[in-house]
Parts: sequence; structure tokens; C-alpha cells
Amino acid sequence: QVQLVEPGGGLVQAGGSLRLPCAASGSILSINDMGWYRQAPGKQREMVASITNGGTINSIDAVKGRFTISRDNAKNTVDLQMNSLRPEDTAVYYCNANILRKDTWGTYNYWGQGTQVTVSS
Repeated sequence: QVQLVEPGGGLVQAGGSLRLPCAASGSILSINDMGWYRQAPGKQREMVASITNGGTINSIDAVKGRFTISRDNAKNTVDLQMNSLRPEDTAVYYCNANILRKDTWGTYNYWGQGTQVTVSS
């Protein structure tokens, strides 16, 4: 069994910062890509930023220069540091990881439970 836990999120004023941590645990042999997605009310879920196990990063233009994704391969964690937050960043944020499992030797895509980020103007 594998799970992703995201204990972060919350309410912040525009211009403020939040850090979203995510930890993967369970029967993990290795983790390929990890990332953060978000879904605002009435909108589709979108990728915010992703990072490969080699450290290659992709992110959407809307967060470039404001959000930073990082991971610790030894701890199976991925963090999203969000600075200069805007009201349009308000959404439920989901951690995502593509994981090779020790018990099944299969690769599966996992999601965290989601955490609410609300930015007030």
C-alpha cells in the first residue's frame, strides 16, 4: 500500500506565502515524477509544477517566478513553496507521484487527498 499525505494549505492574504509539503509512504521502490496540481471551483484540474527524480522541473507560466517545487528523494517528499500569492491561486491543491511499488513491481499514479489554499484580496 502507498499513500501521499499533504498536511499544508490554509488561508493567506494576497502577497503572502505558503509551503505545501507532501510525503509518500508505504511499499515504495522508487518514485519517478512528482508534482502538484490544482483545481479551482468550476475549472479543470491543472498541473502547477512537476519535478523528475533527476531534478528536471516543469511549471505553468502563471506560477513561474513565484512558486518553487523541490523534492527529497531519500525522504520521498515533494514540497511546493508558494510566494507572492494571488487570489487566482485559490484552489484545492493535490500532490501527485508516479511510484514503482516494491510489493507488486508495478508503476502506479497516486494522488494526495487535496488541501485547500485560499488567497484573500
